[in-house]
Amino acid sequence: MTIQGGKLTDVTAVTYPTENPRDQEINSYAVPQLRREALDAQSAQIDSVSGATYTSDGYRQSLQSALDSAGL
Repeated sequence: MTIQGGKLTDVTAVTYPTENPRDQEINSYAVPQLRREALDAQSAQIDSVSGATYTSDGYRQSLQSALDSAGL
C-alpha cells in the first residue's frame, strides 16, 4: 500500500491464489474491485466480492495488517 499525506493512495495485492484457472478467473475481477473499494473507503472496512469470499477475507486481513503497521 502507498500512503501520501495520511491518505491511502494505492493498494497492490502482492500475492493471491492463482493455483488453478478458477482462482485466476475469480481474482481477475475480485482484486481490482477490492482495490477500488479500499481506496474509496480509506480503510479495510470493505464489502466482500460476491463469489470471492476467500480472496476478499484475505485481502481485508492483509490490508488491515498493513494499515496497523503504518499506524493508521
